[in-house]
Amino acid sequence: MSELARGGQFLVKETKSEDIFTPEDFSEEQIMMRDTVKEFVDREIWPNKDRFEKKDYALTEESMRKAGELGFLGVAVPEEYGGLGMGFVSTMLVCDYISGATGSFSTAFGAHTGIGTMPITLYGTEEQKLKYVPKLASGEWFGAYCLTEPGAGSDANSGKTKAVLSEDGTHYKITGQKMWISNAGFCSVFIVFARIEDDKNITGFIVENDPSNGISLGEEEHKLGIRASSTRQVFFNETKVPVENMLSERGNGFKIAMNALNVGRIKLAAACLDAQRRTISGAAKYANERIQFNTPIASFGAIRSKLAEMATSVYAGESASYRAAKNIQDRIEARVANGESHQDAELKGVEEFAIECSILKVAVSEDVQNCTDEGIQIFGGMGFSEDTPMESAWRDARIARIYEGTNEINRMLSVGMLVKKAMKGHVDLLGPAMKVAEELMGIPSFDTPDYSELFAEEKEMIAKLKKAFLMVAGSAVQKYGPALDEHQQLLMAASDILIEIYMAESVILRTEKLAKKQGADNVKEQIAMAQLYLYKAVDIVNIKGKEGIASFSEGDEQRMMMMGLKRYTKYNNMPNVVALRETIAAKIVSEGAYPY
Repeated sequence: MSELARGGQFLVKETKSEDIFTPEDFSEEQIMMRDTVKEFVDREIWPNKDRFEKKDYALTEESMRKAGELGFLGVAVPEEYGGLGMGFVSTMLVCDYISGATGSFSTAFGAHTGIGTMPITLYGTEEQKLKYVPKLASGEWFGAYCLTEPGAGSDANSGKTKAVLSEDGTHYKITGQKMWISNAGFCSVFIVFARIEDDKNITGFIVENDPSNGISLGEEEHKLGIRASSTRQVFFNETKVPVENMLSERGNGFKIAMNALNVGRIKLAAACLDAQRRTISGAAKYANERIQFNTPIASFGAIRSKLAEMATSVYAGESASYRAAKNIQDRIEARVANGESHQDAELKGVEEFAIECSILKVAVSEDVQNCTDEGIQIFGGMGFSEDTPMESAWRDARIARIYEGTNEINRMLSVGMLVKKAMKGHVDLLGPAMKVAEELMGIPSFDTPDYSELFAEEKEMIAKLKKAFLMVAGSAVQKYGPALDEHQQLLMAASDILIEIYMAESVILRTEKLAKKQGADNVKEQIAMAQLYLYKAVDIVNIKGKEGIASFSEGDEQRMMMMGLKRYTKYNNMPNVVALRETIAAKIVSEGAYPY
């Protein structure tokens, strides 16, 4: 293994396929864990979809207790606090496969294991961890996270909830209103963010749910999807919280909230994967059974095209999610080996890859929405009916683009964090950007490249897409400097380019590694998916690149960059996209399920 990757470095450094982790690299223990989780979902969750859709909150709570008994709630919790202490990849794996059947249970699971338990595990004192974490890891208690307020959504640090120290200095009195609180209806402990006096930043507190202590709940919210996920407003009226229940230090709440969201983002990407696999499998089965014009609709090109695109998206999502998860795990393990505590190592390990976490959150949450939408379309009129699983899958998917920071916020964050990393010297963007600028002024090579090796052109294309990003982003930073934050539409365009580069590179590298291991002839469908994903990525980079360039340049400068963009998004050998889709679809239709 080469030296450890750094977050954001994928943009300026070539990654070798042998240096990335893929789902084909799961250990026997991980495969056993995956199968155990799938068995649980198929037994406890999937058969009860109707009850979840009818807002059976008690069923959600009961299912969570069963998940706790099987150890699923403590996968990421260190063994000394009653958890399984498994690595980051394994925690992603559980999050992935436990989330496929219904968004209601997935949300309850994610809110509890992530933002409900993790802040105490990562920021709590030894006493706090020993007191609360074992009960949360076992499912004896459930956690919830109180950050959002009526006036504080994306601007999380603007909350009005107050924490006032008592005269004798023994406790704080918390007063305020929180909204959209997942698990509020059955949780035992809240992570609450409040402001002390006129502090610049909010502070975190661990608050036990005791109605006699000034805590009251609003009615269950009636939502588009995730209907059996308990979502309520929580009101605090001079709720007494012992001073020893402050989480971390005074004023550190905003940092806790942001770091919790980083982990939440990559876990949310994982939680959108199995929903896509199940949607594809359901759509393929239906398409094989549905006869029109004396033929199964699975034989029609229009349907096969949809199945191929759906499969390609989830295959790319898997590739990128597990690549990033292993990078995070490697970084955590290296820090622990250097003597850091598990708390510090995990915090810094995830923070290092915050850019990738934002990229994944956006890409995979949008893919699951597209996948479920096409699932409805394949079912036709039946897809619109509550009698089929497609309708609820589509509604459940919609929230994924909103929580853990909206996709708009995450798009801007990904580019903003990359620029900050460059300014700190953690990622050298300036050098490569200057080389691209020099290249634009030079004469392009007209040599015929050698594409005899598998993915030779595709890897060259990814290198060119990186140049396109460096050209657009480099020129934008040069023009606007720190004021770049004010140009949100430009940031959004640059972010879409960044996202496509990471996703396309991940899927190419995964498939190259697979082909080297199993032989290209044995993975022709995966090769087709990698090539199809890249083709679409190139298109998006071209469109978003033009949009970005036109927004901040004119005259000769604009013409030069537009020519550069054309050069960087040009195939020498255009793939036959129709044939690629047909190769992918043939396998899905023959197996009647997502087969990878």
